Amino acid sequence: MAVKWVRLELDLDAFDDARFEPYLQRCRQAGIEFTTMAAVGDTVEHRRALYDLNKTCSADIPERGEFYTFDEYVAQRIETPTYDPEGVVLALDCGSWVGMATTSIHPEGHAFSEMTGLLAGHRGRGISLAMKVLAIGFARSHGVHLLRTFHHPDNAAAIGMNRRLGFVNDEPRVAAT
Repeated sequence: MAVKWVRLELDLDAFDDARFEPYLQRCRQAGIEFTTMAAVGDTVEHRRALYDLNKTCSADIPERGEFYTFDEYVAQRIETPTYDPEGVVLALDCGSWVGMATTSIHPEGHAFSEMTGLLAGHRGRGISLAMKVLAIGFARSHGVHLLRTFHHPDNAAAIGMNRRLGFVNDEPRVAAT
């Protein structure tokens, strides 16, 4: 049986950043630093670290299956026209990469939340939500009005976080005749 993915979208024009500022402040006060792949340097070593982090975090996605090899990951996620190292938000704890939120800008005029992941030992502290707010800022800075994402229906934590941010169902659009 095919999975019916939960497709969500966020109206970036209506999003209220200030409502979520306390999450960013609380994370920073707890020693979490936020940066981007562009800021740390989009090097082979950092791409490998991003791959390792993404692979670890993706293991919790229901029915994820086998993760990409490193070369597949680079080819399908990084060496693409929509990849931008500014769109890769990283959460660091004492210098170690513990979370990532990757967002891409698409020529169709929307942004896409590729992956938000956090190591299990850091969950429940608002770090994912803070990374997602920073990712929303990246999307807005590119002048897009919609941020889209999708999740396996059993990924209740990710769906719940996105709904908390204001994401609503992204219903398929029918072309006008």
